[in-house]
Amino acid sequence: MYVGETVSVFPSAVPGSNLTLKATKGTAMTDERTSDANAAPPLNVRKGVCFALYAFDVGMSIDLEKCKKQVTADMHDAIVRHNRRAPKYFDYRPAPLLITRDITPCEIGGFRTTADVDILLYDFGGVSISYEIPFTGSWETMLAISCGLSESNVLLTDAQRRVEALLKAVGLAVTKPHIADMVEDYAVFQIDEYECPVEPDQLHARYASELAQVLRAERGRLSEQEMNDAVSVRLSFSRDDVSLIDWNAAILFDREAADVRAVLEFANVELLEMRYLDHQLDDALDRSYEMLAVHKWFSELVPGLSGSTVRRISQMQLEGALLFERVSNAPKLLGDQYLARVYRLTSQRFHLAEWNAGILRKLDAIESIYKQMHDRAASRRLEVLEWVIIVLIAFELVIPFLPK
Repeated sequence: MYVGETVSVFPSAVPGSNLTLKATKGTAMTDERTSDANAAPPLNVRKGVCFALYAFDVGMSIDLEKCKKQVTADMHDAIVRHNRRAPKYFDYRPAPLLITRDITPCEIGGFRTTADVDILLYDFGGVSISYEIPFTGSWETMLAISCGLSESNVLLTDAQRRVEALLKAVGLAVTKPHIADMVEDYAVFQIDEYECPVEPDQLHARYASELAQVLRAERGRLSEQEMNDAVSVRLSFSRDDVSLIDWNAAILFDREAADVRAVLEFANVELLEMRYLDHQLDDALDRSYEMLAVHKWFSELVPGLSGSTVRRISQMQLEGALLFERVSNAPKLLGDQYLARVYRLTSQRFHLAEWNAGILRKLDAIESIYKQMHDRAASRRLEVLEWVIIVLIAFELVIPFLPK
């Protein structure tokens, strides 16, 4: 969605629109439904797509230009392009690389994916796999797909195979190639056409219970508190669209939602990278504490012995800081305040600020350990040097009195 562009998904405002809403006649009926939320007609979707996203970490960094050449040479069924998932408002440097491959459609919740899959690569080592599931029907259809994605590992297993094949083909373009164990999934429901006498910005009020079940992938009715929390993050660019963003899924009532989906997809990858980096720093801290516990005092006297331990700790700190900076500074939302607001609210929903704060604390802890070990080793060497000087002076004083 671009600034200054009005997207029409509410046909009453645009004559001749393809989105013909039913039950628009009869003001008395509309007033009655407005006063009684339980009498609201079913939320039927004429045209919608569910985007199932899976984020992976495959290495320290990816040389996208080198990766593009290798994919073109080795993966003949792949279509490589740069700009589809890089909106003009994203100042990506470099822009992520998009690879589209043909697949055998997979079945989820009684629906099938399209015959292709998108693989999006970021230079900081993140990879996002995106499947499209077209659907029509009532809100139960969305609920079936949402629960199917939550309960089934069909797409997750297929996504892992895609990432393994990709890494095998472009391994030379990846620094320290390794597929992390953790995966971050997310579902985006984009509603292009629907039948409902309610304006988009009022959908969450009339159908909060149903939409909350879809967002939380819960077949049973949710409590009032859970329902309100699920639909609490919502925003609109115009009066003809609305986006509901939750931690597990999002529902976009919008025809032109590609840019919003790009923000959500990146935020999902960022969350995965934050979790992975946090896990790596936990391991680094454990190893640092072990090094301190088994550190022998005599190793501090010899620069070569203590230097290897200090260098390992310094390398952990450097790699963590580099990944943190690359992920945090990857998107620059320039010229579009709406997308910036989408990213800010999504970050709050994913608790990215808390992850960032925790990572910074652990980086500071590793730096403190590094300084402590470095200073302690330097202090021990100075002490030894002082004793050597004292011994030499004493020996020089004693030498004249020794027999020849």
